[in-house]
Parts: sequence; C-alpha cells; structure tokens
Amino acid sequence: MSDVQAELLLTLTKVAKVLRGAEIPFALTGGCAGYARGGPVSEHDVDLLVKEQDVNEAVRVLVEAGLRGAEPPEDWLLKVYDGDSLVDLLFRPNERPVTDEILAMAEDMPVGSVLLPVMPATFVLSSKLLVLDGHRCDFSELLPFARALREQIDWEQVREETKHSPYAEAFLVLIERLDIIGRGHEFRAVPGGKSA
Repeated sequence: MSDVQAELLLTLTKVAKVLRGAEIPFALTGGCAGYARGGPVSEHDVDLLVKEQDVNEAVRVLVEAGLRGAEPPEDWLLKVYDGDSLVDLLFRPNERPVTDEILAMAEDMPVGSVLLPVMPATFVLSSKLLVLDGHRCDFSELLPFARALREQIDWEQVREETKHSPYAEAFLVLIERLDIIGRGHEFRAVPGGKSA
C-alpha cells in the first residue's frame, strides 16, 4: 500500500467517525468503494454520498474536527481536505439526488480498520461511466475496475442506467470485445458477489 493510499484510509476513518458521531448518514462510493470490494487501489480522493439536506452540516462538523472546507465549482458536491487528502461529499452525482433509498443500497464492509457502508459495484461503475464525456474519456482506470469486480456487477443494469451515454456504450462494447464480461453478459450480480 502506498503512502497516499494509507493517508486516504486514515482520512476515511477520521471522516467516518465524525459523521457517525453527528448521526449523518453516508455511504462510500467511487474508487475507495471499488477498493473495499476487491478492486484496484484508489489514490485520488475519498467519495462519500450524503443527502443534500445533510451536506452543509457534514462540512460543518468535519471542519470543527480539523478538516478544511473548499468551495468547488460544481453544484452537486462539497469538498473538505484532511491535509492533502481530498474528501468529496456528493449529494447529487450525475443529477441523481442522494436519498435514503440510495444510501440503503450500501452494504457494511471492512475498509481499513473500520466497518463502513459501501455502495454496490454496479452503482459505482454506472456512476463512473456517467461522468465520461468528450473531455473526460479515459478508460484506463475503468478497465481494471471492471475486470476485478465483474462478478459483483449487474451488467444489464449498468447498460440500462447508462444507455443514453455513447461513452458508456463504447466502454461496454470494449470490455465485451476484450472478454472481460463475455458475450451476452453472463456475469450478473447475485447475493454474495458470486457469478450466476
């Protein structure tokens, strides 16, 4: 594990403790969620889903705990820093508001030294695919994610949720052609993350 990854895990532990202490519901998503589920190491940031009505309070308690807030240009998340480690508090990723129902999809899993609510791999991959556009169309991180977590992903659900995105479609064609998911998408998410 790199120093950056170790710092992110320490930040995640600290943030989770503060949010739990303030009784603010959250769920881990993004690269760290993929890592928690057995995917590749993430060294970018920590992504947490938080409901919009809770996000300002989340920033407030985190700043009180020693993190520093930052004003993002985006209108669907807020940011805090723990030293150099960035935490994104997403309340409307891909124009999809975070709700109790979405947070209820998370499964408690060990992440580093703590048990945290972690979003399903299907949700994480769909979210990652929906941010692809003409300026952000890099599959280099998505390929190892899809390969490592393919048996935990409901590929038909991903296809349905991303059907309006030509970038997502291109990615799905690529991983099918590379035999990561196989023809006909025989890998489907089932309880326990085993292939069907």
